[in-house]
Amino acid sequence: MRRDLVIDGMVSGSATMEGDDATERILDMYGSLERNDIACIIIGGLVISMYNIVDGERIFNESRIPVIAVTFEKSPGLEETIRRRFPNSKDKMALYNKLGRREEVLLKTGKTLFVRYWGVTQRKAVMILNSFTLQGSLPEPVRVAKLAARAFSSAML
Repeated sequence: MRRDLVIDGMVSGSATMEGDDATERILDMYGSLERNDIACIIIGGLVISMYNIVDGERIFNESRIPVIAVTFEKSPGLEETIRRRFPNSKDKMALYNKLGRREEVLLKTGKTLFVRYWGVTQRKAVMILNSFTLQGSLPEPVRVAKLAARAFSSAML
């Protein structure tokens, strides 16, 4: 999505439930676009598909594109749940801990988001999110991606 909110490309992908391939799938999707004008990757959440953890730092390091991950609610974190669900997986816990703390930010809409970011400062991340948030706390690229994912999932049923 361009800054003027025009959508000029879309790609889809999937990650394994409870797997460890979400980061690779996002990098694959980014690569498949074959574009040199992408300025930022905005991700709605870093723990997807039932504990498939996205490595935002790796996406930034490999793409050289700033990454901003957003969530919408305060939470105590997932450490205990991951330990219980994956008692033998030190890698999954290490990747989750590598994500670091989420930072609460206030958008121009008066709503808060919880963010992690790589390749940009917090100030720049908030500026980017403000430019893509028309109302509430949901940035348009995330809103449109959720709509597309829901439509794609319904079509697969």
